[in-house]
Amino acid sequence: MTRALLPQQRGTSGFSVSGGLALGVLRKHRMRNRYVSRRGAIHTQAQKSGKQCPPALPSDPRMHWTLELLPLPPCPELGAQPFSGILWTLLVLFLWYCYRVGSDPPVAGRSHPGKLKSSSVRSSRTPRSPGGTAGGARAGSRGGVSKASGTSGSPCITMELGEEEEEEDAEMGRRRGYLTPVLSHTLFPAQAAPASKKLYDALQEYAKRYSWAGMGRIHKGLRDQAQLSDRSSIQKPHLFHLPDVPSIPFYPRDAHRHDIEVLEANYPIIFAEFQAVYQRGVDTKLGWTYVGPKGQAVFPLYNAGVCVVRNCRSCPYSYRTLLSLRTFIGSNSLGAAGFWILRPGAVLGGGYGPTNTRLRCHLGLQTPPQCELVVGGEPQCWSEGHCLLVDDSFLHTVSHNGGAEDGPRVIFSVDLWHPNIAAAERQALDYIFSPEK
Repeated sequence: MTRALLPQQRGTSGFSVSGGLALGVLRKHRMRNRYVSRRGAIHTQAQKSGKQCPPALPSDPRMHWTLELLPLPPCPELGAQPFSGILWTLLVLFLWYCYRVGSDPPVAGRSHPGKLKSSSVRSSRTPRSPGGTAGGARAGSRGGVSKASGTSGSPCITMELGEEEEEEDAEMGRRRGYLTPVLSHTLFPAQAAPASKKLYDALQEYAKRYSWAGMGRIHKGLRDQAQLSDRSSIQKPHLFHLPDVPSIPFYPRDAHRHDIEVLEANYPIIFAEFQAVYQRGVDTKLGWTYVGPKGQAVFPLYNAGVCVVRNCRSCPYSYRTLLSLRTFIGSNSLGAAGFWILRPGAVLGGGYGPTNTRLRCHLGLQTPPQCELVVGGEPQCWSEGHCLLVDDSFLHTVSHNGGAEDGPRVIFSVDLWHPNIAAAERQALDYIFSPEK
């Protein structure tokens, strides 16, 4: 077997890896041939003399053809084995290539791939002067395009949108629809109600502070709100309608499984706090509010996004339960929470909720059998200790056809975000419908 060379006996041939590999393979092949030939000669001689052939030598692990046993020269420059040296060399070459590609100046006539389309559109629209310069006087007056030109005339251009470019982009955005980024100066319909214009001004203010990204549906909803209010529909929120939101009258539990499980788990203590409040009497001086007909009253914990401190102190565990919910609307005027009672014989006529960006979660506390809720033409009943998800932007009616012995219907109502409202849209709606505005 070939003996490995000591460090001081090894050659200093540098990166002669191919020569070392060839030499090692050749030596291994010669030793294998010698062993086989000697083994064959011994076997032939034993057959002629009639003697038993000696047993073969045990397998030597050094005879396996592994790369570790090949007498490869080291790489003293890298301090590693030859193949590791090759990998390190390839890595260094790759990093050098990336550095050269990133440091090369842009070639004349070539622009960034992402800017090619927009710049070409602008160049085709920009009128050219007789001298051949595209809008040179106009660009110089507003400073919209500044060229970083040097001795080599490198066409590195820093684009700054002027008023005319912004107007052109706004027109293109209106043609493509609301899915493109919305510009703040997009025309708002003149026939819109003052309330819609006020909301639109709040949206512009929000976009100036943060961004227009993700505001396409809100922008379109504010523009089309006036048209929605004039048409008859089974779903017609009177304050704000967000377009392209999948809507059904009743939603399954999976839409807000976590919050529903939290409310149902705290049903006993929520009901106990309601009983303590109800036994003190239903009076406006005690925090109650009459809504609609005489048979309906509300004990609010949150009213239009504002915490009713006095009522929350009367129901501390219910208040903490609200804070533990993930999708509770407690920061804008679209959200509310509280105890709702409906006395026997009371009927609430058809009405619409303010928006389709929320779902009302009704936790049944006391539900007589002859109480019914009809939303979008679909009837449904409450169940004690269980939640019911309702989209109240649909036409809905509530009735209690029981007798005086059945007692009032009691639910704990909580407003949750619609599951198809994105996080950026929720943040913008919190700002637009802030209670301070």
